[in-house]
Amino acid sequence: MALTGRAGLVAALGIVVVLLAPQPGAALAGVCLLLAAAIVVDLVFAGAVRPLRFHRSGDTLVRLGQRATVELIVENPGGRRVRGVLRDAWPPSANATPRTAALDVPKGERRKIVVTLDPTRRGDRSSVAVTVRSLGPLGLAARQGSHRSPWTVRVLPPFLSRKHLPSRLARLRELEGQHPALVRGQGTEFDSLREYVIGDDVRSIDWRATARRHDVVVRTWRPERDRRVLIVLDTGRTSAGRVGDAPIPMAGATAGGSGLLVRPDPRPAPGWPRLDWSMDAALLLAALAARAGDQVDFLAYDRAVRAWVAGASRTELLSSLVNVMAPIEAELIEADSQGMVASILSRAKRRCLVVLLTDLNSASLDEGLMPVLPQLSSRHLVLVAGVSDPRVAAMAARRGSAEDVYDAAAAEHAQLERRRITARLRRHGVEVVDALPEDIAPALADAYLALKAAGRL
Repeated sequence: MALTGRAGLVAALGIVVVLLAPQPGAALAGVCLLLAAAIVVDLVFAGAVRPLRFHRSGDTLVRLGQRATVELIVENPGGRRVRGVLRDAWPPSANATPRTAALDVPKGERRKIVVTLDPTRRGDRSSVAVTVRSLGPLGLAARQGSHRSPWTVRVLPPFLSRKHLPSRLARLRELEGQHPALVRGQGTEFDSLREYVIGDDVRSIDWRATARRHDVVVRTWRPERDRRVLIVLDTGRTSAGRVGDAPIPMAGATAGGSGLLVRPDPRPAPGWPRLDWSMDAALLLAALAARAGDQVDFLAYDRAVRAWVAGASRTELLSSLVNVMAPIEAELIEADSQGMVASILSRAKRRCLVVLLTDLNSASLDEGLMPVLPQLSSRHLVLVAGVSDPRVAAMAARRGSAEDVYDAAAAEHAQLERRRITARLRRHGVEVVDALPEDIAPALADAYLALKAAGRL
């Protein structure tokens, strides 16, 4: 049961009547009896809430930055009309609208309520409960009850670095076009035979084919395909740190062709955790490597395996990755580097490119990754990528006051430690990519293309 504001107003008017009555005691008793009787009448004639049935339909997947629509069907099998207010409760990060809706369902009929979600975080967003307040004919009291109507919308990573994919694919096609004519890099694959032209590498001459054709013939080469790329995402405590400025609201929504309301020109949201920036870079690298004909696997690890994708086809790779990435959150524990390396070695038996997305934090890497790195780099080609904080560079440039000078000294020290750990990694034969949040995805893709061009995969 719930009392409305109208009941409070009637009670206030009753107090005025009691104050003006010649016999206040009798007037008070009469007012209380009348109000109680009216409340009982409202409760008796209000539509029953418990028999209501709820059905849902709508979107189950949505990218961060898009709008999802969920339909809630309210069915009234009872014998009275249900008129009142409905509240569909979702987590705050789902940003559901409307929060409450007027409800009027005659007996034996059903009504549809459309709820739109503008999620602000990745992950699974589930409905909590549906609460209905059924008003009586006088509007003084209402029957109230909550129902479970489960529905989950998975919010996928936005893949904002997709805009860099066409330019990197163009470079990949250029690389594949130049490689057969000009380069015989170590680890390349034989493509075809053609006649020798001035400028060709004499080491590419195929002497047997030359003898058969009575003309000088050279072998052409292409970048290797069907190589394996293992993307490893560190989900330990260092990936939880936010980089950049505080988050800013995105632009308003406009209608999209898929039936969803899509935000126009989505931009990287400052203040993302390193984990989200790393996911964005991993998606761009996976899309590029798949187009290059390589097999891409994915591992998320801190002290246990959080996600594992292996053997996905090129057409299914991105959908598989965004689905497993969506619910991953940074764990506030130190990552177990030894367990991570052991997990990588157990899954990658043959030599491959291991791309480790982690924070280039000198203290964390000195105690964790560096002691076990030789085990990994001796068997695989390792590339470590880290997201740097632009606020550190901005802090290092300030000299306006004594406090700014101290902050600048601390920032310079942090940058020096980062350069030191980068140099140590490279001495171990590890490729390193250290870039700002908006640049980490294209920088990682460029590093992959450079390795491809050099024939190191």
